[in-house]
Amino acid sequence: MDNVREELDRLIQQRRLGYSEISRLLGRNAAYIQQFIKRGSPRKLDDADRRLLARFFGVDEQLLGGPPPALRDGLVEVPMLNVDASAGFGAVAESESAYTRFGFDERWLARLTRAKGSSLSIINVAGDSMEPTLSSGDEVLVDASDQSSRLRDGIYVLRADDALVVKRVTLKPGGRKITISSDNPAYPSWDDVDRADIQIVGRVIWFGRAL
Repeated sequence: MDNVREELDRLIQQRRLGYSEISRLLGRNAAYIQQFIKRGSPRKLDDADRRLLARFFGVDEQLLGGPPPALRDGLVEVPMLNVDASAGFGAVAESESAYTRFGFDERWLARLTRAKGSSLSIINVAGDSMEPTLSSGDEVLVDASDQSSRLRDGIYVLRADDALVVKRVTLKPGGRKITISSDNPAYPSWDDVDRADIQIVGRVIWFGRAL
């Protein structure tokens, strides 16, 4: 359960929210979430509270103490979220609840990542700023456990206000500043961005494309 409290705390801090705001979201008293995280009371989240928080943060319930996704015939079920990550100027993330699931072979997935299934999700790419690497309509597999603390050169989903964007991140010498760029040269890049100012949703580790 300590992992659940740590994960919930991380999600709240990532969104730059307060404990009281999340408590009000649940219809609880203002100190409810702080007591859960800092004092361990209640011992676990109510089922309805857990479902609401999972929808709000766009994560699988297992990450917040829910039951693990069913493993069927060696398949790990990864939620496909009802949201686009814009490869353009930003897609508003109004809803981040799962609308279906995609099954990955457990052994194949283990070769790709050591992340637990609860840290993984699939979202749709919208726009052409990551062409030719990613095209509009591609489905990307995002590892939410691979965030700021492990940041390195690669493609990431970032949160900017109420929008999700998929961009290439390059670390500058020293590691404190980053460049955020598009693979399509028609789009601008942002140099010398303080990595502390960026909300990293997760690293893109795989993509699928319809032919």
